[in-house]
Formats: sequence, structure tokens, C-alpha cells
Amino acid sequence: MDIRQLGMAGPRVSALGLGCMGMSGMYGLADRPESIATIHAALDAGITLLDTGDFYGMGHNEMLIGEALRGRNRDQALISVKFGALREPSGNWMGYDARPKAVKNFIAYSLQRLGVDHIDIYRPSRLDPDVPIEETIGAIADMVKAGYVRYIGLSEMGADTIRRAAAVHPICDLQIEYSLISRGPEDSILPTCRELGIGITAYGVLSRGLISGHWQKGTETKGDFRIHSPRFQDGNVEKNLELVEALRQLADTKGVSVAQIAIAWVAAKGADIVPLVGARRRDRLSEALGALDVVLTDEDMAAIEQVIPKGAAAGERYPAMQMAHLDSERA
Repeated sequence: MDIRQLGMAGPRVSALGLGCMGMSGMYGLADRPESIATIHAALDAGITLLDTGDFYGMGHNEMLIGEALRGRNRDQALISVKFGALREPSGNWMGYDARPKAVKNFIAYSLQRLGVDHIDIYRPSRLDPDVPIEETIGAIADMVKAGYVRYIGLSEMGADTIRRAAAVHPICDLQIEYSLISRGPEDSILPTCRELGIGITAYGVLSRGLISGHWQKGTETKGDFRIHSPRFQDGNVEKNLELVEALRQLADTKGVSVAQIAIAWVAAKGADIVPLVGARRRDRLSEALGALDVVLTDEDMAAIEQVIPKGAAAGERYPAMQMAHLDSERA
């Protein structure tokens, strides 16, 4: 497994991370034994970075990871946790809370659910519009001093917020959606992170399966949040799947899968970028791991970006209400 440095102030991690959200129902029902087997397979393959959020399945995801890690060397896994999103018992979203006392409350519960004595990277999931980022980062810094957190990260923050956060405490990485069809970070966010020595953990590298080469229209199941995603809506999805077929032709010429070339493209955009793959089955994990062996030349990168140029995607990456919470979209 190749290793990458996660920012100047961060840890060394595997060149590929495992995003565990889909194991807690966001894409419909998930198979618990298969999810745990996939986490085990990832660790056995040398993946060290496991990404979760305390609101994934209202704590379900953290407990799942805790179960998967039971009996294993704690130091084998680097656990990244997002916090702050508020949910009702029905699963509906209620906004964000990143007040200092909320930070300390959330981490106390996460430590219990995960069954660990520290969290490797702790990050607010979104910018709380009612709380200055300096106060939120200051509270996490207190948790670093107390030994409950090793590193501080950010998620979906804009360039100005990133600078303000980094002035309070070293930031190891920014987690943000980055893929062939989500290239907004390239404008100001990536340059800012590179100036400040902050790494990138890129989620949505397959755009929630849309550019995986496997997803087909009409395959959504109950509880799958993609039903409400603009890029999966009629009128948009057909255009986006045309992009996938163009990418498939390039992948075929290299003897790799669509998913592998899409993941490899993200990984090739910089040694400071660690793609997160949302595999929840071992076969999908195995395919994603194969992306690490895909070598893309400058000519390959140019050809890929010619068939999927920047801004080619039809539809926003989230519904309007969720887009409004993205500080990164205001950068």
C-alpha cells in the first residue's frame, strides 16, 4: 500500500481511504456482516484511513466500526469522524451545532460508540453559521490537549474559513467532494490548502456511484438518498450517464474499469490528495484497490478531461437546501 502525507501537520495514511457512510443505510439497506467483512478486508489490504460521521445512521456507523475493530490493533486504523449535523428520530436533518460545549458532548458519545480512547481526526461536518469557526476549532484544540483527539480536520469549508481555522490550530486536511464531475475545489480551495500545507481527503470520487460504471437508472431502493439528488434526476441523469459511457471507452483502452480510471484521476491530481471510496462490499473494495495500480500519463489525463471537461455535469451535487449549508460553495 502506498502511503501519503496528510498535510504538513497530519499523519501518514494509506493512499486510499474507506468511507463508511453507505454501510449505515444512506444508499438503502446495507448488509451488516458484509460491511464488517469489507472493513476487515480494507485493513488487511493496508488501508488505514476509515472515515465516518457521528450522524451516519444516528450513531450506527460508529458502532459498526467499533464492532469491526474489536480484537484488532487499535493503531491499525486511523479514524476520521465528522460531527455537528443534527437529526430527528425520523432521520430528517435539523441543521448544525458546532458550539464549543456541543463539540465536547459529541466527542464523548463518539468515543463510547467507537470503543476507543481517542479519535485520530475530528472535524466539523459543515460550518455552523451561528458559531465562529475560531470557537469550534478552539474547542477541538482543547480536546487535542486533553488527548481525546490527535489531529483536526475540516469538511466542505471555503478558502476564507480554512485560513481562519488554520490560524487557531494546525489543520491536517480538508474533506471535500472532488471528482471528475465535481471540480469546484480547483478554483480557490485547493490552492489555499496547498499554500497552508493542508491535505485533501476527497469524497464522492465516484459521485455516489454515478460515474462508477455500475449504476443504472431506476435501480434506487427505499432509503436511498440519491432519489433526491439533482444529478440523478430525469433530464440530468441521462446527460451524466453519457459522460460515463465516454469515460468507459477510455477505460477500455487501458484495460481498466470506469471506477478505476475515475479514482486514479483523483489520485493523480496531487500527492496531497487521498481519495475516499465508499465501498460497502468486498468486490467493490477490490475494484477500488485496483485503481492504485493504474498509471495515468499526461496524455491520459488530458484525454479524460477532454471527454469530461470541467463543469460538464448536469445538476448540482446536492439539493438546494443542502447546497445552502456548503461554505465551500461560497468560496
